[in-house]
Amino acid sequence: MTNYKTTELGKIDAIVNLENGKVFLHDTLSLTGCEISVNTVQKGFKVPFNHKHKQNEEVYIILKGQGCITVDGERIDVQEGSAVKIASDASRTIENTGDGEFQFICVQAKANSLEQYGLGDAELC
Repeated sequence: MTNYKTTELGKIDAIVNLENGKVFLHDTLSLTGCEISVNTVQKGFKVPFNHKHKQNEEVYIILKGQGCITVDGERIDVQEGSAVKIASDASRTIENTGDGEFQFICVQAKANSLEQYGLGDAELC
């Protein structure tokens, strides 16, 4: 047994050709503390519904392009380098508002579950 697991996503630009332009890593990497999706969507893409979560907060990290995340009716313009945390019970949707592909990573984790982080969760070995 190994203490790690790997996967190959291929070229991030090619994810646009997959269903919904999205790859989930939970099953592929056997994640136990979060869900991560890598997303590449075409110009004009918009999630056609608002949603919220029962227990998971989300962090969107924008890798390429421009978009808009709407949270509880408030529009947040985002671009490469933007990061947005959204509380679990907030209504949200995301769209590509730029002229090209829009790439982002979305991390979901149970709200208020993080007990240690950074060097506080590390030990020298």
